Amino acid sequence: MPRARIGLWLSLTLRSTRSLCRAGFMEGQPQGPPNPAGMENGTEPCGEERASEAQETTVTEGAAKIAFPSANEVFYNPVQEFNRDLTCAVITEFARIQLGAKGIQIKVPGEKDVQKVVVDLSEQEEEKAELKKGANLAPGDQPRTAAVGEICEEGLRVLEGLAASGLRSIRFAREVPGLQSVVANDASARAVDLMCRNVQLNAVAHLVHPRQADARMLMYQHQRASERFDVIDLDPYGSPAPFLDAAVQAVSEGGLLCVTCTDMAVLAGNSGETCYSKYGAMALKSRACHEMALRIVLHSLDLRANCYQRFVVPLLSVSADFYVRVFVRVFTGQAKVKASASKQALVFQCVGCGTFHLQRLGKASGASGGRVKFSAACGPPNSPECEHCGQRHQLGGPLWAEPIHDLDFVGRVLQAVSANPGRFHTSERIQGVLSVITEELPDVPLYYTLDQLSSTIRCSTPSLLQLRSALLHAGFRVSLSHACKNAVKTDAPSSALWDIMRCWEKECPVKRERLSETSPAFRILSVEPRLQANFAVRDDANPSSRQRGLKRFQANPEANWGPRPRARPGGKAAGEAMEERRRLHQNKRKEPAEDPVQRAARLKTFPCKRFKEGTCQRGDQCCYSHSPPTPEDTAAAASPDHPKTSHQNPPGSGVAAGPGVD
Repeated sequence: MPRARIGLWLSLTLRSTRSLCRAGFMEGQPQGPPNPAGMENGTEPCGEERASEAQETTVTEGAAKIAFPSANEVFYNPVQEFNRDLTCAVITEFARIQLGAKGIQIKVPGEKDVQKVVVDLSEQEEEKAELKKGANLAPGDQPRTAAVGEICEEGLRVLEGLAASGLRSIRFAREVPGLQSVVANDASARAVDLMCRNVQLNAVAHLVHPRQADARMLMYQHQRASERFDVIDLDPYGSPAPFLDAAVQAVSEGGLLCVTCTDMAVLAGNSGETCYSKYGAMALKSRACHEMALRIVLHSLDLRANCYQRFVVPLLSVSADFYVRVFVRVFTGQAKVKASASKQALVFQCVGCGTFHLQRLGKASGASGGRVKFSAACGPPNSPECEHCGQRHQLGGPLWAEPIHDLDFVGRVLQAVSANPGRFHTSERIQGVLSVITEELPDVPLYYTLDQLSSTIRCSTPSLLQLRSALLHAGFRVSLSHACKNAVKTDAPSSALWDIMRCWEKECPVKRERLSETSPAFRILSVEPRLQANFAVRDDANPSSRQRGLKRFQANPEANWGPRPRARPGGKAAGEAMEERRRLHQNKRKEPAEDPVQRAARLKTFPCKRFKEGTCQRGDQCCYSHSPPTPEDTAAAASPDHPKTSHQNPPGSGVAAGPGVD
């Protein structure tokens, strides 16, 4: 045994010596090990091995200019410019609030001149305010200001956990005032090298500090209150679930946490068990799946924060394109954490008509002495079978059942973007989305859709204004939703909503003989409405955002746009083959378009019913056949025992083939 151990030790020593000699011969000189501390802090020289300029692409977005490889080595998606513009606007207003409490004013480029135009009508009041403000200042003191591109010693410390090319961090440094530092982190060495080059290209090295580290470990290292970040931005490829536990611990008291989720197939109900494993909630297939996705993400954030006696307060939650984006503030408080159970709810959704009911997990009630008593909620809110169509219910959630926006904060962001529209390239869409959000009912979770209600009872679809007017005439509130253009968000109970649809069906009757007795449509329409709906259009039925025609949805920025492939070493997923694959995947679940000539020939094989009745006036222009049936076909159709086979004349019979018969 000792001899065997000695032999093994000698063989390993010789192998390592041989590899070191080979490395020294190949390189020409010995190389020391890399400095991990320098890599993490971004102090190692960047860009020593640079690709040729012909292999790189330069992109200008906002105030930043970014160079990134044409291959798919570093992730970049131009479609998410709206996401980055909205984030800059939100962080700017957050900095205005946070620094305003310290007596620091921020200066946004292009905002001062616009404010002068707005305040021209009240110049006397402005002068009085300035005199009053000057009287409060001590002699020789000047109001402290924070400008874009300057280091603010009491400003915000920002972390972008998954920075890729560093575009978002550089835009923060060049567009958001009141920042102390921006840490742009990524686990990829190639991404960090590009970040260093882009930081130098944009002259923001004094603000942006690239780092190479695992985002989770980096955030876990900043759990102390003095080392936490004021703003943490997480925009991963896919699900952010692995980073949420570290993020809720690394954000400062009252700090801002920005999270993007692009795994919408999971959050929208295509894989409920996967959604539960990532976010702790079951997602359902529903017309309101986009808002349900937002509420599931908020539930997951609050659940993870509760483990550390912290809780979240949503500022803004947006569903856009192929992702959802939430902005929340994180606070600490054991008493407030106890109320988190009463903010979550389960969802009972009927599989037949889509009616849903919410069941709170907890109950908060007032007690003597101004105290709040927490207890378990009572339920369920419905019977095992749906009261409208008799079908079963599916159980989803838990999800966030409280408001998902802070309307005061949303109003501040909307006002700032509207007053300075030239600041962002997507300002029109930001104004449209935020305007619809300000009109949403904050205390009404989820929504129905117009086509869902009409297709359930198999009737024609009323206009959006007619249905909204009927709900308003009945005394209920109703609003749109930024997540769906046909959404009907209302506080009306489901019974009143189906009564309105029954009244609409009486104006546009459905053929009852075509409905199955077990179908949801037959069971819903078999009940007489107790509410008489009035579909006369009201003036307040059309919201202001709809009247102004504000832009809410993404215009096609490029061909075959959407989620991009994951970044890979060497950019193996990029190139013409990937573009061709993306093109082929467009509308892959739809049937291919039929050739017009083949369609015309196929329709000519069917007889025209109106021609048989003598009412067809199209003549030769009719797309169906006007050929009269032969006597043999008529006799065959009249005979009950005649086999249903195609009629063929025997060869040499001398009988001319009838029209339409081969």
